Amino acid sequence: MRIRPAGAHALLLDCTAPADIPEAAVVEAWRAELWRRREQGDLSAVEIVPGARTVLLDGLPDPTATADLLSRWTPAVAAAATERHGIAAGAGGGDTTSGGGSGAEVVVPVEFDGPDLPVVADHWGVDVPAVLRRLTGTRFRVAFCGFAPGFPYLTGLPTDLALPRLPTPRPRVPAGSVALAGPYAGIYPSASPGGWLLVGRTDLPLFDVDVDPPARLGPGTRVRMVAM
Repeated sequence: MRIRPAGAHALLLDCTAPADIPEAAVVEAWRAELWRRREQGDLSAVEIVPGARTVLLDGLPDPTATADLLSRWTPAVAAAATERHGIAAGAGGGDTTSGGGSGAEVVVPVEFDGPDLPVVADHWGVDVPAVLRRLTGTRFRVAFCGFAPGFPYLTGLPTDLALPRLPTPRPRVPAGSVALAGPYAGIYPSASPGGWLLVGRTDLPLFDVDVDPPARLGPGTRVRMVAM
């Protein structure tokens, strides 16, 4: 791991992974470790923000001292290799809940009627029912949020099933659309342009500024899709 300063009160962790462990699993391990350290009082940080390959710590009173602490911490990533088989690290067991939060599992009811299902099936070399079995049988985890407020990037699919984006984005993707792109699944919390492959839709609200936290599917949340 490389630790870099990011302004006067922030640090950026560049997470690297051994060949047999997905990069996303290492990021998740660091996110979980940092949240745990903050909860028990070992870390003072206003924001802990995971990304695809990094974790940003912002609002640090003493970035130099924090960097020294980080160099001595080692998060557990032993179970992370299971992500290669379509199961997010730490996805077994735990409570099922309708709310977000690290370690919780949110069940997302999906109407699998997306216009790009045949495209996904063709890329994967299977039929459409097999695509649905893969998506409902995968235990996803929110790696990070981005693109739009509350948009979750879900890991859990094997890397060899990564999909290309549309060559030309759609000008409007409806809110609740369940989509795939690259190694990720995602759900559009609001209507917006988008180039991901649409496989279904859900009525589950994902973002509400009047709720704390506003994003229902925050980093670390486990997600299971069920067919409606």
